[in-house]
Amino acid sequence: MPERLITRPLTQPVDPVTIFTTLAARAHEVFWLDAGADAAEGWSFIGTGTPSSAPTDVRLDVARGHDDDVRIPPFIGGWVGWFDYETGAAAAGAPAGESEGGAWMRVTHVVAVDHASGAAWAIAREDQIDEWCASVAAAADAPSPPGLPAVDAGLLAEARHSPEEYAVLIERCRALIKAGTAYQLCLTTRFTVPGTHDAIAAYLRLRIATPAHHGGFVRIGSRSLLSASPEQFLHAAGGTIRTRPIKGTRPRSTDATTDAALAAELRADPKERAENVMIVDLMRNDLSRVCEPGSIRVDGLWEVESYPAVHQLVSTVSGRAAPGIRVGDLIVAAFPAGSMTGAPKLSAMTRLHELEGGPRGIYAGCFGYVGENGVLDLAMVIRSIVVGPDAAYVGAGGGITWGSVAASEVAEVAMKARAPLAALGAGMPTRWASDILN
Repeated sequence: MPERLITRPLTQPVDPVTIFTTLAARAHEVFWLDAGADAAEGWSFIGTGTPSSAPTDVRLDVARGHDDDVRIPPFIGGWVGWFDYETGAAAAGAPAGESEGGAWMRVTHVVAVDHASGAAWAIAREDQIDEWCASVAAAADAPSPPGLPAVDAGLLAEARHSPEEYAVLIERCRALIKAGTAYQLCLTTRFTVPGTHDAIAAYLRLRIATPAHHGGFVRIGSRSLLSASPEQFLHAAGGTIRTRPIKGTRPRSTDATTDAALAAELRADPKERAENVMIVDLMRNDLSRVCEPGSIRVDGLWEVESYPAVHQLVSTVSGRAAPGIRVGDLIVAAFPAGSMTGAPKLSAMTRLHELEGGPRGIYAGCFGYVGENGVLDLAMVIRSIVVGPDAAYVGAGGGITWGSVAASEVAEVAMKARAPLAALGAGMPTRWASDILN
């Protein structure tokens, strides 16, 4: 059993960008769970670790932590990594393509930043904490990293489906809904940018373009996950489990009046509300499998949250963990997330496997931390890039209901994929870049 990590307050503020770029230059397995550029609340965690198996045995029914009156980081040691979509789909009994596999690291060194106060902590083994604090202080005093290198704006991504093919798939989803096979399907596609990519520079561009409260960079083995995710999939603390599904999107406008109108339209749209509440019901059912009877609550319904590029329709569901529940039990019950499958979940995943024509991989999975003290925070892998040795991948999609309009759904996919591709220096494929979609 690895030695527990200890926590020590730092006496000086730290810049997450500087700490991250310094660590990434000298350690291979590295992570940054990022509250977002210019965050004024929330936590960021930057650190390193060693490859590990998934932390499925951690208990969630109790949190072995600290006095609630003491302000210390919620994550004080454990694991960081991701679960991929295909592994979860197969475990749920759905047909699935070849899995790219999940990946996890056991954390050895962490810097935690509380954005509400600006305070920071160093976290490491007791016999390494002095050296780690000194290393963090040296990095904090280092000059700011140079500006980001220019990217080749002439690159064009390759698409798994053309807009016309995707529109046909939307109509096939609607036909399945009419036949009663499903009542919502989250249809996705993939964009590929061949070649080698500077994952760190791409992430720094992505987080500036689309800051989000659950962004992150995780590099394990030959793959790097770069995410600007606005969706918290699962959170557990003090024995309470929470999920916050997102269904419903509108673009932002630079005109304040138009922007407010777009948010109001999203809040009132019958199709978006129906899609959202279907997933709320699905997640209530999923959590009921691992929570105490009668404890499931809908804490928020159809709330509009606004990000730099989009407005989103968000709901919140919570429950009290049943005795003995572990991380693995929760993943079996709730993963893949209903917001990325549709409902009923098994039927939706089965049909989507037939329709999509290729793996989702890490996209539509989840990533984040699992604390050895029973605290967990996992975000959806959306608005994300996966960088491998020979190519980078961007997934995008949307929920299809009977009320979906194909042209609108195609435009939404283009909107979601544009910023991650731009962070790689790539444009949308020619057909997807049509003015009709903009």
